[in-house]
Amino acid sequence: MKIVKLTTFIVPPRWCFLKIETDEGIVGWGEPVVEGRAHTVAAAVEELSDYLVGRDPRNVQDLWNVMYRAGFYRGGPVMMSAIAGVDQALWDIKGKALGVPVHELLGGKVRDRIRVYSWIGGDRPADTAAQAQAAVARGFTAVKMNGTEEMQYIDSHAKVEQAVANVAMIRESVGKHIGIGVDFHGRVHKPMAKVLMRELRDFNLMFIEEPVLSEHLEVIPELAAIGAAPIALGERLYSRWDFKRVFAQGGVDIIQPDPSHAGGITETCKIAAMAEAYDVAVALHCPLGPIALAANLQIDAVCYNAFIQEQSLGIHYNQGNDLLDYVHNRDAFDYQDGYVAMPGGPGLGIEVNEAYVLERAKEGHRWRNPVWRHADGSVAEW
Repeated sequence: MKIVKLTTFIVPPRWCFLKIETDEGIVGWGEPVVEGRAHTVAAAVEELSDYLVGRDPRNVQDLWNVMYRAGFYRGGPVMMSAIAGVDQALWDIKGKALGVPVHELLGGKVRDRIRVYSWIGGDRPADTAAQAQAAVARGFTAVKMNGTEEMQYIDSHAKVEQAVANVAMIRESVGKHIGIGVDFHGRVHKPMAKVLMRELRDFNLMFIEEPVLSEHLEVIPELAAIGAAPIALGERLYSRWDFKRVFAQGGVDIIQPDPSHAGGITETCKIAAMAEAYDVAVALHCPLGPIALAANLQIDAVCYNAFIQEQSLGIHYNQGNDLLDYVHNRDAFDYQDGYVAMPGGPGLGIEVNEAYVLERAKEGHRWRNPVWRHADGSVAEW
């Protein structure tokens, strides 16, 4: 079998899909994207095609190493996301060629389903109680919210009080047994993270995500000592070498690699295995489309330390199109009682609606995240 063509599709709301075709007619799909830099990643995929066309797509490990190592410069969000989408599509092809789900090729599933959480609220975390209650009514047993708006290195206690009030409102609205993840989103710097985490200790949170940006990993043990909640991070780390420092340093309880950013299924499985050796849990990052979610679930199926899965159904970014719009078999993601079943179809387990992909690719997108500024005019972390 030989790869004959790679084609990317920029589709709303903010996604990039990849189709890899073979000379035997088997097609694989992947989702290589950096949110806000989709066209850049698509260009990187086109450059990677020089290493792929004419090669056997079933040699996934070798092709991964060629893509990663043969270019000399390596790592980072763009290149690792391009590799990730290709890797997903290669596994999809291999599974379809053999007529089995990808998780069968990875040794077989260790679970039949995995807990999922629902995003509530948008970038401005207010008026989210009704959304939290609606998510629980739909069967979700866990939700995640943005914890703060923009926050200076040293900011007012009024902002702290507002953030705490938002979390308190959610806890009161859903009761004490619903999991609540609070995402600081890297918007908070160390001085205020310490204050916020102390104030949030009484809410029995499921986790606090990105209390500081990942470039400040050295402060994580200090924040962990406050004991507010398990600390989660990793969506802005892209390889096992990035995560190596996380595990060696300690303080992180949950890692959140994104299989559309962190080298695909091949690399994310290796990262998860490293985490298990350090007794660290996995909650894969996935505010993306259906191909990305399908790839995530193949990993969840085989990783013992995976405990919950992010998914984008109804997320505030999904303007115009939502998670299930691009697939024929909408039941592939069988949400029941706050869980989703492991896909059982061949490859990634989804049937992409290619005609609809082509239609929406005519519109495309040029999504950018907001540019926020502090009261003094300086740029704030979003």
